[in-house]
Amino acid sequence: MAALGACAPSGQDVSRAAPAPQYLGIETQLLDGDLVNFQVAMRGASGRADVAQFAQCAAAQYTLIRGYGFARHLRTNVTEQGGLWRGDAIYTISPALPRGLKTIDAEVVAAHCAENGIPAV
Repeated sequence: MAALGACAPSGQDVSRAAPAPQYLGIETQLLDGDLVNFQVAMRGASGRADVAQFAQCAAAQYTLIRGYGFARHLRTNVTEQGGLWRGDAIYTISPALPRGLKTIDAEVVAAHCAENGIPAV
């Protein structure tokens, strides 16, 4: 075991923590009645899933602001250029649980986002 310790210089931490994500902004656009577009931007994402989750947090909070309880995910496009991640997501919002597989309970998702420090609208 002592031989393994010799691999790292004394007093240096060899673990490297990933930088904390930076949430740079959310833009919302009501497209038609219950159809909403969310544009998000961030740095420090570990991948597409982080950007999609940021958009989902925005959708959940927006749904609650509009007085609804549920949303259904239609699509999310994610791009990355020079460390800047962008997400373009479309959701429908509704007062009752919509049909489909990709539905979210806005209160549950918004609470999860708040607990994890992910900002919303």
